[in-house]
Amino acid sequence: MADLTEMALVLTRGLVAFGCLAIASASPVLADGPADNQAENVRPIPPAGIEVDAEAVDALQAKAAMVRKRWQQLVDAAKTDKQGSTALARLIDLEPEVLVFPRAVEMTIEQSIFYSPKALSDADRLLEIANERIDRIAAGASWAEVVKLETNNETQLIAGGYRSKIDDSFQPYGVVVPANVNAVDALPIRMDVWLHGRGEKVSELAFLNKHSNRPDRYRTGNEPMPQSAIVAHPYGRYSNAFKFAGEVDVLELIDYLQRRVAIDDQRIAIRGFSMGGAGCWQFATHYADRFFATTPGAGFSETPLFLKVFQGEDAAETAPSHQKTLWQLYDCPPWSANLQNLPTIAYSGEIDRQKQAADVMESELEKHGIDLVHLIGPQTAHKIHPDAKQEIARRLNLIEQQIQPGVPRNVHLTTMTLRYSKMHWVEVTGMQQHWSPATVDAAVIQHPADSSEQIEIECENVTRLRVNFDAGQWPGKPHGRMGVMINGNHVTNASDGPMVGSDRSFTAEFMYDGEWKITTEDSTSLRKRPGLQGPIDDAFMDRFVFVMPSGTSTDPIVENWIQEESKHAMDHWRLHFRGDIRVIQDTDVDAAMMADQNVILFGDASSNQVIAELLPKLPLNWTKEQIRIGNNEVDGAGHVPVMIYPNPESPNHYIVINSGFTFREYDYLNNARQTPKLPDWAILNVSEGSTFRDPGKVIAAGFFNEAWQPE
Repeated sequence: MADLTEMALVLTRGLVAFGCLAIASASPVLADGPADNQAENVRPIPPAGIEVDAEAVDALQAKAAMVRKRWQQLVDAAKTDKQGSTALARLIDLEPEVLVFPRAVEMTIEQSIFYSPKALSDADRLLEIANERIDRIAAGASWAEVVKLETNNETQLIAGGYRSKIDDSFQPYGVVVPANVNAVDALPIRMDVWLHGRGEKVSELAFLNKHSNRPDRYRTGNEPMPQSAIVAHPYGRYSNAFKFAGEVDVLELIDYLQRRVAIDDQRIAIRGFSMGGAGCWQFATHYADRFFATTPGAGFSETPLFLKVFQGEDAAETAPSHQKTLWQLYDCPPWSANLQNLPTIAYSGEIDRQKQAADVMESELEKHGIDLVHLIGPQTAHKIHPDAKQEIARRLNLIEQQIQPGVPRNVHLTTMTLRYSKMHWVEVTGMQQHWSPATVDAAVIQHPADSSEQIEIECENVTRLRVNFDAGQWPGKPHGRMGVMINGNHVTNASDGPMVGSDRSFTAEFMYDGEWKITTEDSTSLRKRPGLQGPIDDAFMDRFVFVMPSGTSTDPIVENWIQEESKHAMDHWRLHFRGDIRVIQDTDVDAAMMADQNVILFGDASSNQVIAELLPKLPLNWTKEQIRIGNNEVDGAGHVPVMIYPNPESPNHYIVINSGFTFREYDYLNNARQTPKLPDWAILNVSEGSTFRDPGKVIAAGFFNEAWQPE
């Protein structure tokens, strides 16, 4: 093909078509079809593996155990080392980079998900990598030496692991370092975060094997290979479109690598294709201030239309109202105005059905005066046209060159929930109504007449907000008091407003109770706030522990359901989010444990002591005779409540009663289905048990209001 710079580009309403020869298209990606819209027929995810030689599996199990034994010997030796805590802290810091490998092998054996005979030799190779790393750590190696990050002129692949805050599991990651990028020295470098496509057979073993292979065998496919940036590859906790714990995985990996490599915080791009393109849209609209650019390709950007086009499922007609409300957590059109904060380059194949995602976003962005640049691969199905890869790279490089230090004077934020409450120096800390758009337009204004400065804010559906410029970030005059105007009213003046700090920082809090006024953040009042706003699934995006009942329910139906549903919740956390299960008995719960994490309680007042102790402090009346939440009341027999609520004994954390994450087997097949299925609370009839779609029959369900009371 001709060089791209010699090609004519046609730009029409943000759509760029390449004036070049068409290439042979890949086969279009097909949905499983209407048969998988029936829960009883949906195929299992992950799929079952092949039968493998039992003796070979036993040998792998023994070798993995030996890796763990060797590591424990290092830890035991460090405990008696003269350096004491320093030596032990070093091992704890490097531990995930070793034990992620035996964990991957053990989980493959546990779940019988070897997908080829070669996977056995791949597993053996990963255990050899773990042994080699133990040798290097024992010899005093640094992190860079352990993972073999070097300064040379060859492309490097790094595979490793970090410890997740959610459940202490060792989650895998990959990094690609191009030949001309020096990631060892202390000069800040760019990092592109690449979100991979859906791969139902991409186990930890397969992922680590790919990213630890020889560079000449590494197949990039749709993945970028920039000339001046490293590429970080989150595993994303398997196949959930980088939502929920998969979302946290991306954020944790960014933070982890920033501790290890001199990454320029202002030069991080979020990129992806297919399922990764869906994740890219979500990160771009929720965290627009964390990246310098985004390049979503294919994927999906919303739930109902995508499922109708791609899966033949009319979810808009069949889903209950609370689920439609909850679509807004990850559906991107309601958040699209946030992209005015982030340069965006979308890509689609011309004959790819998943072009629908960018078409939807293009239409939404036009409403906000944003002309989406949408590159189209001619006669291309579900892949990135090679010329488009070059053009995306060219545009990203130009955007990178225009990055300015500091924070912008003008900021826009749209949010539907306090889970995503911040944009640059503005944070919404209270909303009048969750799941309705809250908008903020804020600016540091310099008046030409007298060069005076003030902050001017226009907002809707906001009851509290915070302005925060960190040290050195305040863009205005270096000292003095600041006037603040909100919705046309002077809240403070230059004579009585908050002062700019001597380190060029500036912070102020405001609340509305009939009029806007300056205030201080009240961390004790019971209200929805960032990180404490629900719904139930939110509890599984931070550290949590399952608390099981030591007693038995007086209702045999409820007791049987509790036993089965708690096991389902723990089994599927491991199966679908690839996590480790942390579980204790109710009799072992203490104040320190409550203060450290979210508490997932299974049982009722007759079986779980913690539920019995907390029940009088909850907006829930639950006796043997009845269950009542607000105006919703049912007979107690054969029914259970599920809910999320701030822990009365630790108000900065949640309790969850009788629920794991809320989507189930039916939803694993298609990433667009993986949305919250229950809101803040629900009452279930469990007389007939659970199904692949529901934990029981939902009798009533709803959201708590902003004061955490039933609506």
